Amino acid sequence: MRKICLFILWSVVFSLIPSCDYISSRLLKDDGILVTGKVGEILVVCEQDIWNSEIKKLLDSNLTQFIMPYYPDVATFELLHKTPDHFEKGSKRYRNTLFLKLNPSLKKSKFEIKEDVWAHGQLVVELTAKNKVELLNLCHNNLKEVHGCFDEVEWVRLLKKHQKTTNQVVQNEISSNFNISLALPESSKIVSRADDFIRIELPSASRPIVFVGKGTQDPGSINSGILIYQYDYNSLEQLEPKNLLERRDTILKYNVPHESEGYFMGTQYHKLVYPETNSVFNFGKNIDGIEMKGMFQFKHNYKKNGTGGAFWAFHFVHPKTKKLICVSGYVDAPSTTSWTHALREVQAVWKSTKIL
Repeated sequence: MRKICLFILWSVVFSLIPSCDYISSRLLKDDGILVTGKVGEILVVCEQDIWNSEIKKLLDSNLTQFIMPYYPDVATFELLHKTPDHFEKGSKRYRNTLFLKLNPSLKKSKFEIKEDVWAHGQLVVELTAKNKVELLNLCHNNLKEVHGCFDEVEWVRLLKKHQKTTNQVVQNEISSNFNISLALPESSKIVSRADDFIRIELPSASRPIVFVGKGTQDPGSINSGILIYQYDYNSLEQLEPKNLLERRDTILKYNVPHESEGYFMGTQYHKLVYPETNSVFNFGKNIDGIEMKGMFQFKHNYKKNGTGGAFWAFHFVHPKTKKLICVSGYVDAPSTTSWTHALREVQAVWKSTKIL
């Protein structure tokens, strides 16, 4: 079942191979009804007795995983529930929809993945079994794969949306300095630059709006952006996490100051949020790099440390320039505001990295 899910997901639904014009054109087209719902939500459609059974515990443990090692906890998804009758009478355009069905005449349990069922950009997963016992077993065996399917499409949607924007001035500077391109939200702007360093601010319009009173709107008090920097690559040791972090802290100290004098961006090394690294690929599957997730804090040489937030970075060696490049997104937001959309947005940006 794992192989089937991955084959359908990669080869049919999203097509992570850039040369697949058919899927790319469908995801990029502007016509059609768009999905509803927030980034980081899964609508579960099932009867009430299924929702109230042991299956709910499996849903919670497998689909509401945390994006580690952030604090406060950032869930990959929140679960919403509707009965089939409620679903049929309301909007069917939720971006992520999971059906749990019973069919007494079914001979073998089914795990199906469908795209664009009721709206453009929608992903629908159906788990169908003969009875509750078999449905529970089907969930137990496959919900991790279900989570992987929804997890991937969440940033792919944002990446495809960003690819439709030009940001030509910003793109020209990125390409001339780093020989790469990135898919950025519309109206992204460069706010600071230095030798081998650029800081890009992401627009508040790309983040979810929170209504705080009559006639007023607040973008959640979220500040987010992208840092791009590079330096000479000389040895494999430079790719070790401790060396990547050491160079990161040095570069940020001199290039990312806080509005309060004397403060600069630095990495948090508390054991609960110590940066985690993994080997990953970009969206095109042609850049092999190192993903790093952690927390940052604005520090001061002599005073108490200030506020901070989360970062999500991608390190790789440029095959042509032989530079070690880092594309690092950051999110600075209060704990009372959801970070999910903003983190997914910076993930989509570094995933979009292309070599020129």
